[in-house]
Amino acid sequence: MFWFDKQNENVVFMDNRTLDDTLCDGRTLEVKPDIIADFRNMPFEDNTFRLVVYDPPHLINAGESSWLAKKYGKLNTDTWKQDLKQGFSECMRVLEDNGVLIFKWNEEQIKLKDVLNAIEYKPLFGNKKSKTHWLVFMKGIS
Repeated sequence: MFWFDKQNENVVFMDNRTLDDTLCDGRTLEVKPDIIADFRNMPFEDNTFRLVVYDPPHLINAGESSWLAKKYGKLNTDTWKQDLKQGFSECMRVLEDNGVLIFKWNEEQIKLKDVLNAIEYKPLFGNKKSKTHWLVFMKGIS
């Protein structure tokens, strides 16, 4: 949802679903990734990218047909910690040495500190005061 140019030829968009729907307010919602895959098991070789943006679902409580779940997806209530940890490991695997990982997280339902406690990586920097966080990690720096 945050991309300025979804057609940029230098970018590979990955999601685990496609969706073409009309929201309750009449707006159109389209999720049309280049590759359909799970962030816990990416179909890319090791050391493929210089930059990865990891924007996983941040909700665990949302109705399956709610506009929030449709727009952002939903994590499993029981396995979200392991899922995010595996996602971080996959992001680092597909990054080149010294590659950069941008992580986006909204703490509407899960606090950022709980996510950071669940993974084995520490951010270099990021914003700390807003509800939506953008953090920067680098492969090879823990």
